[in-house]
Amino acid sequence: MRKQRGTVSELLAAGICILAMTVVMMAYMGSVALIQQKSAVSQIARKYILRMETVGYLTREDESKLQQELADVGVTGVDLTGSTVCAATYGAPITLCIKGKLKEQYEFEERRVSTAKN
Repeated sequence: MRKQRGTVSELLAAGICILAMTVVMMAYMGSVALIQQKSAVSQIARKYILRMETVGYLTREDESKLQQELADVGVTGVDLTGSTVCAATYGAPITLCIKGKLKEQYEFEERRVSTAKN
């Protein structure tokens, strides 16, 4: 039994398919990394809104720690405007609003609202 000779077009088709799959996988990996960063931001926001519930507001010390944690996960251009920075009374609404950029280009806003329990 003799093997059939392959043609250049068959090899070219296989090469194009491999190249296309590589491009799709690279795009997928970039998206997954972005989703993981946003998930990390959500976890950090949850941590600090819970802290704000007990204290009644976002303290200067917590604000600097929050900014550092956000920088550690790759957030740039952090803006906390809209967050509760003055002591709130028991039962008053408190807000944590984080705006920034992921990978220097994707803007996001994470907003958490709760009530003060101090």
